[in-house]
Amino acid sequence: MSRHDLQPKADQPHVVCATIGWDRPLQTFFAQVFFVTEDEPEEGEALIWIGTEPGELLTPEAAIAIVEPHAIVPEDLAVRLGDEMRETIGVKDGSHQAAAKRRLFGSVH
Repeated sequence: MSRHDLQPKADQPHVVCATIGWDRPLQTFFAQVFFVTEDEPEEGEALIWIGTEPGELLTPEAAIAIVEPHAIVPEDLAVRLGDEMRETIGVKDGSHQAAAKRRLFGSVH
C-alpha cells in the first residue's frame, strides 16, 4: 500500500489533512479527507473516505479529484501513484489477505 498525506488548502480551515494512495490487495486507489470534528478537533475524522471496495477507484486521477477541492496536490502525484500501482503488478495475496477478502467480499477477486 502506498500513502501520501496532503496539507489542506488555505481556504479549507475545517480540513486537518487528506490522504491518498494505492491499496494493492483491494486493487483500488483510495482518498480520505479528515475534517475537524467535536470528537476529533486535532487529528480530524475521515468524513470523506472512498476506495474501501475492490476496484472502486481505478485511476490516480479519480482519487485526486476527490481530495483536490480540499488539499494541495503535488503536480507529479498522479504519475507517482500510477508508478506505485504498476510496481505491485504480479504481487499475490498472502493467505491472511485472501481469507480476509473471502470473509469481507465473498471472493479473493
